[in-house]
Amino acid sequence: MCRFLAYSGVPVFLEDFVASPCHSLIHQSLHAEEAKTGTNGDGFGVGWYGERSEPGQYREIRPAWSDENLLSISRQVRSHLFFAHVRAATGTATTRANCHPFVHGRHLFMHNGQVGGYALIRRRLEALIPDTLYDARVGTTDSEALFLLALAHMEEGLPAPDALAAAIGDVLLLMQAAGVQEPLRCAAALADGETIHAIRWSSDAKPPTLYVCNRDDSVVVASEPVDAARDCWQAVPPNALVTATRGSASVSVFEVGLKRAA
Repeated sequence: MCRFLAYSGVPVFLEDFVASPCHSLIHQSLHAEEAKTGTNGDGFGVGWYGERSEPGQYREIRPAWSDENLLSISRQVRSHLFFAHVRAATGTATTRANCHPFVHGRHLFMHNGQVGGYALIRRRLEALIPDTLYDARVGTTDSEALFLLALAHMEEGLPAPDALAAAIGDVLLLMQAAGVQEPLRCAAALADGETIHAIRWSSDAKPPTLYVCNRDDSVVVASEPVDAARDCWQAVPPNALVTATRGSASVSVFEVGLKRAA
């Protein structure tokens, strides 16, 4: 399983969460405590919002712990909203195009989890992505396909949380049709420069871990707590949505059309 972090609040340097804390994301790339594997060395990425509407992005296939450029960028870049991700590949190639976060227009997206039986449904899943978005697919992961499918539902007029739920429902239907028994597990975050929508959901009882830390001037959503302020970090319940805007957060139920896929 991958590890990720999303920040919204007063502008801070990326290193304040990516590199400096005792359990920073770089530390988690070697010593994750709440993942299936402790090492997440199949690439990394950061995405941040600055002076332009579209986010900046830096992704690399080297492990996060060995990339001096990541440390340099993290020390220099300050942002009010950013994503960071360290990857543990689940069957697709270790390439830059497969590293998170993914960017399209003003949107950032990252994912931790798996689409059960992805190899069996990949062709049909990609066929659901409309032509207007398919050219944006540059990698081969289930995560990027899920992102583009959610964007397609947003283009149809759905708000971001409903679009994520609709995309997951579409994938569940494909898994059902293919007779896939493996689960769909999803911790994911989607941002537009102002708001972060993060979800923790699974078709079984084992969703990936997700925590939220709501401070006076910021919100951090992460796979694992990154610092020693344990009183701040609250586990996000299963099947839940975290909405963070301008440093404040709320948690609500995240529903997917399971009856359609049952």
